[in-house]
Amino acid sequence: MITLLPGEVGFGQWQAIYEGAGARLDPASAPCVAASAAAVERILAKGAPVYGINTGFGKLASVRIADDELALLQRNIVLSHAAGTGAPSPVPVVRLMMALKLASLAQGASGVRPATVALLEELLVHGLTPVVPCQGSVGASGDLAPLSHMTAAMIGVGEIWVDGARVPAADALAKAGLAPLTLGPKEGLALLNGTQFSTANALAALFGAQRLVRTALITGALSTEAAKGSDTPFDPRIHALRRHKGQIEVAAALRSLMAGSAIRASHAIDDPRVQDPYCLRCQPQVMGAVLDVLRQAATTLLTEANGVSDNPLIFAEDDTALSGGNFHAEPVAFAADMIALALCEIGSIAERRIAMLVDPALSGLPAFLTPRPGLNSGFMIPQVTAAALVSENKQMAYPASVDSIPTSANQEDHVSMAAHGARRLAPMLANAEAVLGIELLAAAQGCEFHTGLASSPALEAVRGLLRAQVPALDEDRHFHPDMQAAEALVRAGAVADAAGQDLPGVA
Repeated sequence: MITLLPGEVGFGQWQAIYEGAGARLDPASAPCVAASAAAVERILAKGAPVYGINTGFGKLASVRIADDELALLQRNIVLSHAAGTGAPSPVPVVRLMMALKLASLAQGASGVRPATVALLEELLVHGLTPVVPCQGSVGASGDLAPLSHMTAAMIGVGEIWVDGARVPAADALAKAGLAPLTLGPKEGLALLNGTQFSTANALAALFGAQRLVRTALITGALSTEAAKGSDTPFDPRIHALRRHKGQIEVAAALRSLMAGSAIRASHAIDDPRVQDPYCLRCQPQVMGAVLDVLRQAATTLLTEANGVSDNPLIFAEDDTALSGGNFHAEPVAFAADMIALALCEIGSIAERRIAMLVDPALSGLPAFLTPRPGLNSGFMIPQVTAAALVSENKQMAYPASVDSIPTSANQEDHVSMAAHGARRLAPMLANAEAVLGIELLAAAQGCEFHTGLASSPALEAVRGLLRAQVPALDEDRHFHPDMQAAEALVRAGAVADAAGQDLPGVA
């Protein structure tokens, strides 16, 4: 069970929640929540119009709402804004979104009552996850549609996932012994306004990207071994002169992964080749830059995850409601675009290593990594598949943040597009994982031709992991199961675990 201390939740804690851990609020947050709710009551008592509390929303902000219609106002905004479409968002993403919203509300700047916060907390504790369509947000004024579907479930409307089944929300709440929420002033707006959907999707991709970077260092080192490439380009003196932290760390990791290799020792002296192709030689420069940009994205997303992004914000110390624009998800959109670029480049350079290995003119290995080329096609088409996946990722890597389209009758005239910018990262991650799975197979196969020579202990451990599931390719066979097995090892993080190295990470 993760204890959420609002404003101070760590990267690893968010990842644990995404991966299934339960979450509860630190009880120390309770006084802030209560004070914020009390401030809303005092603001209402003054009788002045305050956006989102006793007025309409968006373009209708100038419409004053009577006191006896305030509860209906909040219910109406939830039901009208629950206008998402598309497939249901993955349950882990929605759970993370809920935890992000919970930690935001608990900072005492949103004006919601303790009971409202408690219900959201209980949904997480009981494993009740609202069904949230994945499309419909432009990333400002917050992730309105996705968060409205979450909030609708809290008032007993819509559906909730219960043990893998879609159950009417009212029934799911009743079975868990929970009463549907009757929204108070400001509460509907506070729940559906914010960047939590975009942030959850971006964080989910970042968690996967961390595994991907570490795996790519290993498959890259193994490809270098298969091609009898040099580790001279990883000399620390080269990278110290350029000073980029990620580059320095990646070079050190590659040296460590190849340390003790008999394959490397076999051609360390009098090798007629002067320089390796860029896909081998420039791994520190490319993967180091990837690491640096992912770390910047992680910094942005962790800041966003611990912030408050709804509107208006309530300041209980002087009973002030300030209307601003914290719901604008531009930081998340930029972070998502950075992650997209990184995912694209990880796959791109890996595909070039695969292409190099299957080309005898570059690798010095049998054509397409098969002992009898011609009769057998070997790795010919897996390389084509990797190329296709990389091309897909290139098309998806176009920045989402540079797009905008006016909404709400031009009241919301510049939006971030963070939601789909973050959501498109999941298929990009899957594509890159598949490319690394193919590289793992190809690199291990390449090493098979260095008879009597072993790689480093770390890389031999990785080869052993793979060979326990996929034998060497002596002649053509149904290739798809091999690819599935290798991809599963990449996705699970098993490749990085097998290497037993302290590899650099995103956070």
